[in-house]
Amino acid sequence: MTPVRQSCPHCHSRLSIDLAGIQLKNPVMVASGTFGYGQEFAHLMDLNRLGAIITKGISLEPMEGNPPPRIVETPGGMINSIGLQNVGLHAFIRDKVPFLSQFNTPIITSIFGGATKEFQELAKRLDDVPEIAGLEVNISCPNVAKGGVLFGVDPEMAHLVVRKIKQSTLKPVIAKLTPNVTDISSIARAVEEAGADAISLINTLRAMAIDSQSRRPLLSTITGGLSGPAIKPVALRFVWEVVNAVSIPVIGIGGIMTPRDALEFIIAGARAVQVGTANFVNPRACIEIIDGIEAYLVEKGFAHISEVVGSLRIS
Repeated sequence: MTPVRQSCPHCHSRLSIDLAGIQLKNPVMVASGTFGYGQEFAHLMDLNRLGAIITKGISLEPMEGNPPPRIVETPGGMINSIGLQNVGLHAFIRDKVPFLSQFNTPIITSIFGGATKEFQELAKRLDDVPEIAGLEVNISCPNVAKGGVLFGVDPEMAHLVVRKIKQSTLKPVIAKLTPNVTDISSIARAVEEAGADAISLINTLRAMAIDSQSRRPLLSTITGGLSGPAIKPVALRFVWEVVNAVSIPVIGIGGIMTPRDALEFIIAGARAVQVGTANFVNPRACIEIIDGIEAYLVEKGFAHISEVVGSLRIS
């Protein structure tokens, strides 16, 4: 474990935010599924410097995920079809939470299930784990009871699952939205009405890659989720739309590789950002983004990050 780096109080106060009741030192979080359970990056960076850690998605029971090949690099990003591989709730609480609790960085657990009852059970059991600061709900997974339709593509299903989760926990609930919809604002309003404390977006875009020599798909599942710089303009547009559709905090995700990328989302109205694919390319990306945002505030003469949130000039 790397030594704790004490950041200066001035920098701390300049970047600190309240996100749905969770106190963050800065607005830079790591995206679920790209940072493991934190242990994988602890020897490469100081986890205390992060705004928050969002863990790999957790299901009630362990999951092996999809067979390989399940990651392919593409121009401007990558496509993954990991299949939500994870250790399961019991092992997560027993083996992963004690390690994460060593740090003074809020831990937000990503949860997913194939039925509303699974989400409820996850929320209920994690509600009893004091080290967990909040829950991020992955509603981009298929609803088994509805024939595999994604929870997040139907406003009624999205509303139902978030409402049931809110009834099962006192922790802040962040609804993570899929971009694979026609009208994302209607989904955002549905989860807000259901009691979501914040919204994060976007999850990956459906995509595929083909090997022209063998004429076979490059992923075992044929299609997967596209992430990385290629999706940033799309993610930025979705964040702008949702910021203007709801009153709860919005967290921007999608192709954030540099401080400039993060600032674009914040200027569009995001209260915080999540860094995902960049972690695979540069394990210190989050630290560089935090430092870059701080430098921007100093350069522009802003006293606090909140002055930049939603500061887009459109006239």
